Order: sequence, then C-alpha cells, then structure tokens
Amino acid sequence: MTDEPIRILTTEIQPWRLLQARAEADLGFSLEFIELDFNSAQRLAALDPSSYDVYDQCFHNLDIVWHWRAVQAIDTRRIQQWDKLDEFPRLCGVQGRQGMGDVPASRLFVQQDMTLSDNPTGQISMLPTFYNFDSFAVEASALDVDTTVTSWSALVDPEWAGRVALVDEPAIGLFDLAMALSASGQMQFEDMGNMTVGEIDALVAHAMTLIQNGHFSPFWLRADEPAERFLNGELSLASIWSPTIVEMKRLGVKVRQARPKEGYRAWHGGMCLSRNLSGQKLDRAYEWLNWYLDGYAGALVARQGYYMSVPEQVRAHLPKADWDYWYEGLPAQHDLDDVAGRPAIKAGEIRSGGSRLDRASHIAIWNSTMDEHNYVVRRWNELVSLAASKGRAQRRAS
Repeated sequence: MTDEPIRILTTEIQPWRLLQARAEADLGFSLEFIELDFNSAQRLAALDPSSYDVYDQCFHNLDIVWHWRAVQAIDTRRIQQWDKLDEFPRLCGVQGRQGMGDVPASRLFVQQDMTLSDNPTGQISMLPTFYNFDSFAVEASALDVDTTVTSWSALVDPEWAGRVALVDEPAIGLFDLAMALSASGQMQFEDMGNMTVGEIDALVAHAMTLIQNGHFSPFWLRADEPAERFLNGELSLASIWSPTIVEMKRLGVKVRQARPKEGYRAWHGGMCLSRNLSGQKLDRAYEWLNWYLDGYAGALVARQGYYMSVPEQVRAHLPKADWDYWYEGLPAQHDLDDVAGRPAIKAGEIRSGGSRLDRASHIAIWNSTMDEHNYVVRRWNELVSLAASKGRAQRRAS
C-alpha cells in the first residue's frame, strides 16, 4: 500500500470507519478521512483546497467552494457507473416534484463559462452519492404518528413546548423552522429556498420568541445527541437524520419519522475533487470515486437509511430483506441490523414514508445555501446562543 493517502474531507454522516479497511484493501492505497461538522468542513474546503484531495459533502454546500474555485470539474467519462446513475440527481423535476431550494441537478453540470446548471455536459461539479428525505422525529410510545402528526407545524405547536429541538445547521435547521412557521400560517415566503433579509429577520424574531418562552430546547449539533435526549425524556420532537432514527430504534426508543403533508426536506450528498489534484493522485481520487459507487458503500449506508445514486449496484450487494425494507418500503421480513451489524429494525416494521419512489415524489424543499448565507449564519448563531443560554438557566433553576 502506498505511503501517501488520498485525503477525504467529510462529515459524520459518512460511515467511513466501517468502510475504510475494505476500500483500502480493494484500492491498494491508503485513505485518510478528515471529519468535521458541516460548517467547518465547508469553510476548510473553500479556503484551503491544499488540505484535502476529495471533498465529501452535499450539493447545498457546493456553491461556496465552486465560487472560490476550490474544486475542479469531474470528467464523467472517468466515472464507470455514470450511465447507471438514476435520474434523481441528474434531472430537475424528476418524480414529478422538484421542490424549492438547491435542487442538485440545477448545479450539477459545468458549462463552458464555468457556471453550473442542469444543462448536460461531459463535466460535473460534484459526483452524486447518497441522499435522503428528512423531516423530524416524534416520540411515539402512545401515538400513531402517521395519522396524528402530519404537518411541519407540529414543531411550533404549544402542545410540545419545551420538548422540541432543531439541528444546529443553518442550511438545514433554518428550513425546518421555516416549514413549521409556514405550515402553521405564521409566515409566508416569496421563495423559501432563497429568503430575503426581511424574511430572515422575521423568521429569527419568531424563533427568539419561541426560545424565550421555553418552547425550543438547545439545538443539537452531532447526530448522537437527539438519541440521548429522547432516551432521557428531554425531547419528544426534533429535527432528525435517518441514522439517528435507526440508533433510537436499536436502543428501544419508540420513535417515528413524520411524513409531513407539506413534503420532506431533501438533500443529496456528493464528492468533489480539489483543484490541486493532478497526475497519479488525481487518478487515485477517481479510483476512490468509482469504488464508492460500486455497491459496497451503498449497501452500508442503506442501513443508515440513505439511498445511493446507483440503486442497482446497491441491490446486488444488499440482502433482499434489507432492500425490501429500506428501498421498497415493505415490512421487515425479520430483524434487520444497523450499519454496525447490531439488531435495530424489528420484524414487521415498515419504514416511515414508504418506498424510495413514494418519498421522492413528496419533496417540499431542498437543503439550501441562500444568497444571504453569511447573514443567515450570523442570525442563526444568535438563535443557537440564545437557546443554549436558556437551557443552562433552566438547568440551574432545576
């Protein structure tokens, strides 16, 4: 195995610890994973492309790194599975519903003037990898969540006051809040995927009132936090990612992911190549990209609840019972393991929201980096600090 590794800048949603050994054995060279939170990874990717070789993030985090030309175009002729990618990341409006916000296809293809659009060319900005359709978790020990909690408005419903938390990521948590305020009739947006300064200020004002009134608990940053807080009874509703749902099921927490009537908040992951790559190291980076789409990684992330852009490659690596549950929305034929091989899904359970295609046709908005992103981050940090301060004060009082 060669001494100089391919360095992959990533986040915690990538189960790299569980695939690194297999990938290195197959590829014949070392991989070094640099795991940071979403905001830190995006900042490093944009400002220091010499610090990584591959940037593993999401399409809504692409605009900033592309603006700074921190990453180079990917030649689709060098992607072995390119023709097998499903249409979901390649076409706008696929499955009959495009959704608001940063639709992946809208910034996929590199044009001659180096702008990005959905006009097909032989070069792409980011290789589509795994994706999902998120909403929020509901503690469901005494509820039929699929019939009683059917709207984003639940996040601001006084019934749940003090037991609600948002994720601390402005390109994600902000939209959970916006969907909730819109669904409850408290706000209207001209374009929720790209809000004006006035809309951002109004949204933050609503949030500050909710925090001051004790409605929101402190925001969570790492995916393991909601599991702990649901388990100890602190939370009943929260922004959620699929691996956390799986972990809570493994721990025996009665929880479901809501299927809001307004639609899911969708996202699509992908990988970029540092602008500094060339020669043999660039060749190896392409080998890593191709390995990632070959099926093994897709089968692994399926057990986190994620879909891969090459579903037929995944099907070939995934037992039928797992495929039927995660992709087809069918009852689990027997107990199913999580990504680490631990029993998590009980026999007979059905995935919230149904099949991949059912969920794909029910998108309200995509995770987005808006034109006013810098302003959003400043205002969002005010909310996070206020919620944390309020939480500390409540703990002291108790």
